[in-house]
Amino acid sequence: MNTPTLFGLCAVALVGVGLYGLIVNPQPLRKILAFNLIGSGVFLLFGAIARRGATVGMGGDPVPQALLITGIVVAFSATALAVALVQRLFDEAGSVTLAPDAPARAPVEPPDA
Repeated sequence: MNTPTLFGLCAVALVGVGLYGLIVNPQPLRKILAFNLIGSGVFLLFGAIARRGATVGMGGDPVPQALLITGIVVAFSATALAVALVQRLFDEAGSVTLAPDAPARAPVEPPDA
């Protein structure tokens, strides 16, 4: 088994574990982490593809390398946004679930002046 095949199998394993976590876990923060695991598997696969040309003596393919770097930056910013939204949801609703039977908070009345 050569190195690109090993990287490809690890990428498939990461995507599989991430999909399992995304389907099974109902908590939003765990879903965010599972989605990041899927993204890590895809980034590993792109890295293996980008390295493909370098093994035969040529330079690596720059397009997957650029996609890899851009994807990492976008995934980091999207994760930060998702965590901020979950925190905001917890601050507003007191829970991070969006259950339809959860009681709504009463609106706060301004004091009479």
